[in-house]
Amino acid sequence: MQQLDFAIIDAHIHQWNPYTTPHAAALAVKLLGKHPYLLDKMVRMVNADDLIETVGLTNHVTAPYLPENYVQDIGHYQVEQVVHVEAGWHKNKGKGVIDETHFIESLPFNVETVKLGGIVATADPRDSNFKKILQLHKKASPRFKGIRKMAAVHEDKEIRAWADEPHLYCNKKFLKGFEAIAQNNLTFDAWVYSTQLSDVIALAKQFPETSIVLDHFGTPAGLFGHVGALTGLTKVARENILVRWQEDIAELASCPNVYTKMSGLFMPVLGHQFHKQNRLASKQEVYDLAFPLISHVLQHFGSYRVMFASNFPMDKVSTSLVNIIDAFSDAVVACDASALERIFHHNAKQFYRL
Repeated sequence: MQQLDFAIIDAHIHQWNPYTTPHAAALAVKLLGKHPYLLDKMVRMVNADDLIETVGLTNHVTAPYLPENYVQDIGHYQVEQVVHVEAGWHKNKGKGVIDETHFIESLPFNVETVKLGGIVATADPRDSNFKKILQLHKKASPRFKGIRKMAAVHEDKEIRAWADEPHLYCNKKFLKGFEAIAQNNLTFDAWVYSTQLSDVIALAKQFPETSIVLDHFGTPAGLFGHVGALTGLTKVARENILVRWQEDIAELASCPNVYTKMSGLFMPVLGHQFHKQNRLASKQEVYDLAFPLISHVLQHFGSYRVMFASNFPMDKVSTSLVNIIDAFSDAVVACDASALERIFHHNAKQFYRL
């Protein structure tokens, strides 16, 4: 375990409160919020299996996650500032997405909790009002830094799709609207499954002046176990997922405008079963599973285009945030002893202009 003698910048957290906002689980918690067992049953009944498989446990959808919750999770580590990344605001059509930015600005980020350094909001470049929506986000918060529009759609139809088409980043209307991101000097968070990394490569090459960050190393679904219908079902299948991911990550890294987030490696969609075993992965288990991915990314992206991010609370279902920081920092030092402060602080500060 590394003794970090500096405060971390966490480049990717989520904040929500289904009790007070138009969250997807708002109706369920209003009806059954005081009855956790029944609430769990209701959420499982009304949501598709692919969503449950992605989040692992329903309380990660139904429980609030606010600055004080994050402070509890960070343990003894010092955090200089965090970046909130859009979290599927339920009124996500048109200008309704602005309300999430207002909500994040209203939360108690302060000296007693943690400093909010940036907001990555959402908007759809295909929307005819896209340019206006960007301006409204900017008006809503001086911390507005960029946009994330999720495009994760897997070839396995039983793995949760987070977009309405499989190659959103190649859509002509999307690309036309994307020009406004470059014109406004904003960043773009790209989230895809590893089977779609070629779409991110094409986007990065078409907009070489736009700073793009690949969330969660590109989420190789099924790498650690069976998910969906057949993904990761056998050892050979998992090896093939890894090889394809390695090749595409290496190609993506050749685009100098692309960074990546060392995050999201313990979401259940990767095939982890810890939540089903009713336990959390130990620090050593986190290290052993994550090290091959971290070392490969650092080999190709180098230490100046990789940034630490927790993705909490989404990975909380598999392990603790302290275990993640302990293990990831050890993995970084094992690859490059001089890279620790860049990856856990400097790179996010530079990328998001914090």
